[in-house]
Amino acid sequence: MLPYKFPLTSGNVTRFFVMFILVLLLASGFMIHNTVNAWLTDKRYAMADIAHAMQKRIDTYRFATWQIYENLAASAAGSTPNSLQETRLRPDVYYLEKTRRKTEALIFGSHDSSTLDMTQRMSNYLDTLWGAENSTWSMYFLNGQDNSMILISTLPLKDMATRYKESAISNIVDARRAEMLTQANALDERESFSPLRRFTWQNDHYFTVRTTFNQPGHLATVVAFDLPINDLIPLNMPLENFQLKQDTSDASNSTEADDATSSTKVTLTNPNVEIAASLTSTPLQLVYHVPIVGLVVDTLKNLMWPLLANLALLLLSLGGLLLLRQQSLRPSENQSAELDSLRVLNEEIVGSLPVGLLVYDFANNRTIISNKIAEHLLPHLNLQKIINMSDQHQGVLQATVNNEVYEIRHARSVLSPDTQLFMMRDQDRELLVNKKLQKAQQVLDKNHQTRQQLLQNLGHALNRPLSNVIDHLQTLSETHPADDIHDALEESHALSRLVDDIVLLNRLETHDWAPDAGAFNMQTVLDELVMEALPSLRRKGLNLLVSNRLNSEENRFGDRRALYKILTTLLHYSITSTTWGRISIEVSHPTDRPDRLAIEMVDTGAGLTVDEMGNTDFPFLGETSRDRFGQASGLAFFLCKQLCKQLGGHLEIVARPDIGTRYSIQIHAPQEHQQVQEEKLLEGLTALIDITVDDVRKIVVHQLENWGASCITPDERFSGQDHDVLVTDEPANLTPWSLLLTDDETGYSALSRNQFRVNFNLSSAMQDALLQLIEQQLALDETEEEQDLAQLFAPGYFQLFVETVPDDVKRLYNEAAERDLSSLAQTAHRLKGVFAMLNLNPGKQLCETLELHITECDDSNIKNTTSEIDHYVNELLQQGNQ
Repeated sequence: MLPYKFPLTSGNVTRFFVMFILVLLLASGFMIHNTVNAWLTDKRYAMADIAHAMQKRIDTYRFATWQIYENLAASAAGSTPNSLQETRLRPDVYYLEKTRRKTEALIFGSHDSSTLDMTQRMSNYLDTLWGAENSTWSMYFLNGQDNSMILISTLPLKDMATRYKESAISNIVDARRAEMLTQANALDERESFSPLRRFTWQNDHYFTVRTTFNQPGHLATVVAFDLPINDLIPLNMPLENFQLKQDTSDASNSTEADDATSSTKVTLTNPNVEIAASLTSTPLQLVYHVPIVGLVVDTLKNLMWPLLANLALLLLSLGGLLLLRQQSLRPSENQSAELDSLRVLNEEIVGSLPVGLLVYDFANNRTIISNKIAEHLLPHLNLQKIINMSDQHQGVLQATVNNEVYEIRHARSVLSPDTQLFMMRDQDRELLVNKKLQKAQQVLDKNHQTRQQLLQNLGHALNRPLSNVIDHLQTLSETHPADDIHDALEESHALSRLVDDIVLLNRLETHDWAPDAGAFNMQTVLDELVMEALPSLRRKGLNLLVSNRLNSEENRFGDRRALYKILTTLLHYSITSTTWGRISIEVSHPTDRPDRLAIEMVDTGAGLTVDEMGNTDFPFLGETSRDRFGQASGLAFFLCKQLCKQLGGHLEIVARPDIGTRYSIQIHAPQEHQQVQEEKLLEGLTALIDITVDDVRKIVVHQLENWGASCITPDERFSGQDHDVLVTDEPANLTPWSLLLTDDETGYSALSRNQFRVNFNLSSAMQDALLQLIEQQLALDETEEEQDLAQLFAPGYFQLFVETVPDDVKRLYNEAAERDLSSLAQTAHRLKGVFAMLNLNPGKQLCETLELHITECDDSNIKNTTSEIDHYVNELLQQGNQ
């Protein structure tokens, strides 16, 4: 017997989802019902506990009322008054002075000493009764003997009556007197209760129990207690929701005496839910009001996550039902239309095939799929014979129909063995098409070769005339300077560059160009680049910063001419697209690839457009930038990209509108191994760097440190430190032996005998200017030294030198050996004075150095400096003896 399978039909799926949704809704309803029922049960238990505690408190103070009336008030009436003191606060208001201050007592109205003693007794009794309580307790005693009113409370009655709560105390006492007088006049009511009240200044809730005692021949005496309930109410039940009212229900109907909730009941009173608990020994009923909206909100808050989970399941069920019915179970008109469109598309595809297609069902002898080519050939073909022959020839055979050769391919269907597929291809037509394609490719190749040959010959033909025109214009500009001649010369240079670029690109496309690798110095390439771009930069007023992070003596191996072509082409394009600001070039190598060169060129121009960026992939695709001096070449980016690929690198261009353009170049150029020079060119030279622009300072410091010079700044320079040359970019800071930096000088020029103006972007110019300053300094030092020696060898001075200086040198040795530093310092100071008088600066500097070492107590340097002074003195003595 086959097992029963549940049919997956539209009706069954719908019934399943509907049942699931109903079960989900019922589960949510039961969960909400149980939660509300549990909440109400909890509140009923809480109300029963509160009612029981209030009943106990009422019973307690019933007993306290009888104690006060029977024992304290009655015994005080016939007792001898003690020495009690009272203070009159206001007319008819008296304060009882006492030692224990748990309670305080006020007497309102005229009274005698017995009333004062009674008040004392009741206050002492209530001190004991309320001693451990923290809530506010009060008792009111309306004395029927003298019609006075006694108030005993845990409140600071004296302060409240005399200060800021006078009106509040008076209002409370007046209200209580009126209630107690009404109670005394009601002969049929011995005990009464007030509704719930609240102290506004303390947020204490309480109710009042009033008890009446009748006396023959006197007014009735009434005792009232304010009983607080704050300590009986749980924190999660707001006090504002409680109400104390008369119980109108029939208590005899309760049959479950053992149940804690038998004395409570729940009623629905729009818009609240009321939970009432009866106080069994009183005609009172404590009612707790819960707003229905609050109950709903609390229930939803407590059941938020289960309800959200059920809601999510409900939405998923509804969504799954709709999606499943729409997509899978019940075909709709949309699906029928989709099937029709697929059928039409299938017929269109089959009809547009360039080969004949036939799908034939031999079981039913009918054609399933066919196109016009197959229908044209079908009457002339024996399909069964083709099947038999194709099995012998791997499914491929040829057939001739009307003197036309067709290739027929045969295949069987995997799903239906009786269904066969045939494809017919016209061999004659295919051969004709192949011949046409070959002929077209030959014509295309010939056109490419012709164009390449044309460009190559055109470039060679234009080079010579252009060169002659440029030479002629150059001669005219030197002999007859004029703006028209200068503009024509610039246009001729631009045309010459364009012709060279076209020829070079043509060579790259024909693979007639190969890198000419060799050793080159990157700093030399940058100097040539700056010299070529200076006229254009001056003309537009642009600033140029060239930062070479490589060692100035470092040589790289690569194609120098190709690299220079890339840099000069991009720099010319950047100058054309930049109206104001500056262009910076930085050369370095990646940290992980020291065999590569990384060059970044950044300008502050208007940024490249999308059309210009398209010229990177194809030349002259978009309009290029232009200025009043000319237009940038649309071939530049494509040519530079191809050259970078030939050099084993790449070119990246990033442009932002109104900000500028960044050209990033990386090429393969490994470093050549060189012998390390032991002594650098400017070894021992100290240069003071006072440059305002941070980028220029970094470039100059890097150059000078590469050449071995020591660089200091005004902030780092300590007192008395000398320097050989000052390098600054501010003309106002120039001093003797200074270099003034600029970026528009063609090299360096002399401002004075010991001041030069130099282009900091040209490393060779910086080096030549520094060397010329050093040579002038050396020549001046030799002249000064000869003058100093001439003064030393003058009559009288040399004899004085021979008689004093050698003896002082010996004293230096002796005092240094004995570590007599004070005498040693005096001797060194005396020697410094002699050298200064004779203008012998080297000796003076040695003595200053010795004084510095004496101050530092450096014994080894003291000995070395003393030896240097001795050697210097001996050389002077030998020159004098000669």
